[in-house]
Amino acid sequence: MTANTAPALLDLAPLGAGHFARIEDKVAALMRTRETVVAMQGEALLPLEACIRSAVRPGSTALNIITGPYGETFGGWLRSCGAEVIDLAAPFSGAVTAAQVADALRAHPAIDFVSLVHAEAATGNTNPVAEIGAVVREHGALLMLDAVASVAAEPLLTDEWGVDLCVIGGQKAMAGPAGVSAVSVSARAWERIAANEQAPRRSYLSLLDWKERWIDGGRTALPHAPAQLEMLALEQAVDRIEEDGLDGVIARHRAASAATRAGVRVLGAVAPYVVRDEDAAPVATTLRAPGGTDARDVVAAALAADASIPVQAAGGALAKEMIRVNHYGLDADRETVLGALSALAEGLQALGVSAGDRDEALAAAGKAWDAVIAG
Repeated sequence: MTANTAPALLDLAPLGAGHFARIEDKVAALMRTRETVVAMQGEALLPLEACIRSAVRPGSTALNIITGPYGETFGGWLRSCGAEVIDLAAPFSGAVTAAQVADALRAHPAIDFVSLVHAEAATGNTNPVAEIGAVVREHGALLMLDAVASVAAEPLLTDEWGVDLCVIGGQKAMAGPAGVSAVSVSARAWERIAANEQAPRRSYLSLLDWKERWIDGGRTALPHAPAQLEMLALEQAVDRIEEDGLDGVIARHRAASAATRAGVRVLGAVAPYVVRDEDAAPVATTLRAPGGTDARDVVAAALAADASIPVQAAGGALAKEMIRVNHYGLDADRETVLGALSALAEGLQALGVSAGDRDEALAAAGKAWDAVIAG
C-alpha cells in the first residue's frame, strides 16, 4: 500500500459562511470602505465585467477613461451594454487629469457612468483618483474603479474618494492569489443596478444575485460552494499586509519605483516610458527600448544574465518598444530591484548597446530606495 502523500491543503475543513464574511470584512478594511464588499470566485475581470453589465443600461452615456489596455477592454463591454461611450484617452506615457475629466463631463452632461483604472501595471502609469472622484461626484455619475494593481501599492480610499464600484484582486501588490477578487458596491450603485432591467440575473456576472442570496440574508448562507483555497489565500494576504503595516507595504512599492527610475536614468540607454515621476505606478516601471533595438531582445538578454528577475516585454502593439520591470508584491524588494537593474545593464552590454556605468546605476537606485524608506 502506498503512503498518503496528499498535501495538507487537500484536507481542509469546509469554509463556512461566517468565515467567508469575515474575509470580506478584512478586505473592506483594506479598501477603506464601509460599503458592501462581495468576494467573487474568479480573477478580477469577473467583477469588472459584472459591474459594467449590472450598472450600465441601454441608452445610458458612459465616460471611459483609457490610459492602458484595460480601459480599452471596458469600452467594448460598455458598448455591448447599449451605452453611448465617450472615450477619454491619455498617452500611455502619462496620466489623465481631473481637468480633462471635468471638460468631458461638461461637454457630455448625459454621462452617468465613468470607468477608470487606478494603476495600469501594463503601461506603468497611475491616475489621480481622488481629484477625478471629486469631479465625477459633483457631476452625479457613478464611478467604477479598477484598483487591482493599486491596492496595497498606493493609497486606496474608496469611500473618501466617492468610488461607487471598486474592484481589487490579490495577485499583484497584495502578493496573494489570482483566482479570487472583490468588489465594493455603494448604496447609490445598488440603486442603479436594481433599476436596470438588463442587469444580469441567475448568472455568474450577477451582482444582484449576490445581494439577494447573500447580503440581504445577513450573509448566513453562501449561494454556492466557495473557492476555498483562494479565499484562504486572500485572507492570508490581507493578514500579512496588516502584520507588516499597510504604510510600510506602500512605502516598499514607492521605493521600488523610485529606485528603478533612478537607476535607469543613470544607465541612460533605456528611459522611463512614463515621463513624470508623479504619474509612475508603484507596481511596475515601463521603459523605452534603445533606438534600433527590439524590447524583446533586451528582455531576453537581461534574462540570460539573470533568469530570476521580474522583467518582461510589453504585449500587443507595444511589444517592440516597451520593457516592463515588475516590482509588486514580494518583488517590491531592494535586492530584487537592484538585481533587475544589474541584469538590464548586462543585457544591454551583451547587445552592444552603450549604457552608463552599472555600479553607478546601482548606487543611485540604492540611494533612492533608502530615501523613500527613510521617509
